[in-house]
Amino acid sequence: MRRLGAWPSLGSLRLRLERQGLIARAIRSRTMLYPLADRTRRIRPDDILCCVTLRNERSRLPYFLDYYRAMGVRHFLMVDNASGDGSASWLRGQADVSLWWTDASYKGARFGMDWMNWLLLRHGRGHWCLTVDPDEFLVYPHMEHRPLGALTSWLEATGRRSFPAMLLDMYPKGPIEDAVCPEGQDPFQVARWFDPANYSIRKNSHFGNLWIQGGPRTRVFFARDPLSGPALNKIPLVKWAMRYAYVSSTHMLLPRGLNLLYDEDGGERISGCLLHAKFLSSFAAKSAEELDRRQHYAGSQEYRAYHAGLHRGDQLWCSESREYRDWRQLEDLGLISRGNWA
Repeated sequence: MRRLGAWPSLGSLRLRLERQGLIARAIRSRTMLYPLADRTRRIRPDDILCCVTLRNERSRLPYFLDYYRAMGVRHFLMVDNASGDGSASWLRGQADVSLWWTDASYKGARFGMDWMNWLLLRHGRGHWCLTVDPDEFLVYPHMEHRPLGALTSWLEATGRRSFPAMLLDMYPKGPIEDAVCPEGQDPFQVARWFDPANYSIRKNSHFGNLWIQGGPRTRVFFARDPLSGPALNKIPLVKWAMRYAYVSSTHMLLPRGLNLLYDEDGGERISGCLLHAKFLSSFAAKSAEELDRRQHYAGSQEYRAYHAGLHRGDQLWCSESREYRDWRQLEDLGLISRGNWA
């Protein structure tokens, strides 16, 4: 007979029901996805996978794929949400890409996370999976001489099943509209600057994750209401299992233990950054498109702020901005940590 104290708490039951609901949504969403190039039979047991939802990102894709291929990603699971710029046609020609197409509502699919959760459930189980946007580029300790597989092997050997990375907004010195990045070029040759400080951190008591805000977007576009600024905390790298689900973007997951990636006794755990190549010359047109579509969180409030800021001629660079060098610079600033990965 089970002891009374062994019964799960009401909070645990609620989280379990929430997780099961997210997985059920993911399974239902599979009917929205039409396979254009299903090469998932080529996935090998130890392959690291990358999951992406995109729309009209053709010019970013060559550098994005090459960046993660060089890092050690072996297969990409990608959903094209009705692009009109040739993204799907180009991706179909990539031998390490499995591609699905949908014209369903991005907002109705929980901003694409139902689709990502389905692909992770169907194809990611047992794999380390990196879930990112096409403008997000992972940086982690020792990356110049240790591939992503070395990091995931160490994480697994030390009992970790997830890896956090703060979104670090990168931007140019000067007007955003002048920051032209040709196809195939490293975007951080153009958007080379970032905020070294000005970040706030608090703990989400419900999911247990850290909630990080600040940086240039809050400083410029949300100065009057910083708490309305975008969240920068992400958990993009996970050793996926059947019972896992992303809750809100890649900000947090269920089960809750996947979010507990920090020490509260003064120590440090390993973490990385996602360099965010959002602020290039294409940003104004992209913002106008997304504002018109109204497919983003809170009625596209974030894109309304961007549109207003661009109309004012706002620039992100300031006297405190730092020019990016490498991961060691970010570690010196306390933005990432090698933890005990020597």
